[in-house]
Amino acid sequence: MASYVNNVERLARERHDAQTDKAGRPYSEHLEAVARNVRAKGGSDAQVAAAWLHDAVEDGVLSADELAALAVPEETKRIVLAVTKRPGETSEDYARRILDEPGARLVKEADIAHNADPSRLATLDDATKERLTLKYANMRRLLGIEAPK
Repeated sequence: MASYVNNVERLARERHDAQTDKAGRPYSEHLEAVARNVRAKGGSDAQVAAAWLHDAVEDGVLSADELAALAVPEETKRIVLAVTKRPGETSEDYARRILDEPGARLVKEADIAHNADPSRLATLDDATKERLTLKYANMRRLLGIEAPK
């Protein structure tokens, strides 16, 4: 594994340190699960680094300028920007951008897989669980990702 991946992991953990997920768990657990899933599915070091950073710009813990200055491959930076949802953006436009960037689909697939994990969804109230289940199913459809069996 390239040394920059360890540096990116440390940075992501530091920047997301104060965050928790919807269930109140440390946000870094989500980042770690996504990165682990990307690696398990044969992802490159650049994709694993992007997995660690996939929510950093969207969550406002890393600016686009800071991302541009990071000592990581340009591929990592492009993937992070591809999977960063923009305010007011349609799901269709978001999915198209992900599909247009090689390597981004795998990162988003790993993100959805963890977010949609039934054990994680079970900790949420019914309305949130239903809304997110529909959201993830729609994004899987748009990206051509099979739902888990």
